[in-house]
Amino acid sequence: MALVSVNATETGWSSATPLAESLIALPRNAPVVIMIHGFRFSPWVAGEDPHHHILSLTPARSCWKAVSWPRHLRLDRPGAGLGLGFGWHARGNLPQVARRAFGIGRSLAGLITAIRALRPDLAVHILAHSLGARVALAALAHVGPGAIRRIILMSGAEYRSHAQCAMAGPGARGVEIVNVTTRENALFDALFRLGVAAPSVRDWPISSGLSGHPGWTDLRVDCPQSLAVLASAGYPTRPPATRVCHWSTYLRPGLFPLYRDLCDPSRRDPLPALRASLPRPAPRQSGRAPAPQLSPL
Repeated sequence: MALVSVNATETGWSSATPLAESLIALPRNAPVVIMIHGFRFSPWVAGEDPHHHILSLTPARSCWKAVSWPRHLRLDRPGAGLGLGFGWHARGNLPQVARRAFGIGRSLAGLITAIRALRPDLAVHILAHSLGARVALAALAHVGPGAIRRIILMSGAEYRSHAQCAMAGPGARGVEIVNVTTRENALFDALFRLGVAAPSVRDWPISSGLSGHPGWTDLRVDCPQSLAVLASAGYPTRPPATRVCHWSTYLRPGLFPLYRDLCDPSRRDPLPALRASLPRPAPRQSGRAPAPQLSPL
């Protein structure tokens, strides 16, 4: 089975079909890709179910943002790994949903722990958008070293201090994180900062970069130098269709081939070369505050 739908609350998770059977059927060292949506989706709200949208192999075409993540990752093809569409209740006011994301991260950690208990050879990867980034990073505090191989954050809605805490814990040992950002998301970063209290007035969203941490790679897809590095590595992308877009880090043509290879590095692993060639994020125009003190998740 190419795709299994999983739903999580702050107290646990459940799968629509038996997950163990799908895991046992995988070849040794196969990738398992957990795909996490962001704000406004919910499996329990009619018309907002992510399993009928971005987490579906055949999403409803009524929404222009309904691009199938599992299909673009080619999880529907023979020999592919297993995709897990990870749904959670991300509706309500933004501060409430942002707080809930920490508890959902604990449930995600429980899912990953169950996968590793059954098949410790499998490589667990995460693809997360928006507040799904908070869920993914929160899970690092509740898993053991090496439980998660790679995390791709797309326009992540999280603060640097929380990300620093996640990267300082044992669950971050051996993990590789690719933080995909763009200036098209600047308005949504500002709304996140206005709506979700920062741990410190000197804190900033992860769009401002965290490249000083081992295992963390910032990829700015609005940066000409970064785009040139991607093109030279075989991942040309099209220019943005608009100046403001919260979803461009998965809608932009050319990015999914990169995510596909990052989630299955056994075929081709572009990350070492990218990490060596990508420019570091420039300081904020307004002058970035010093790195914030670590604060608990």
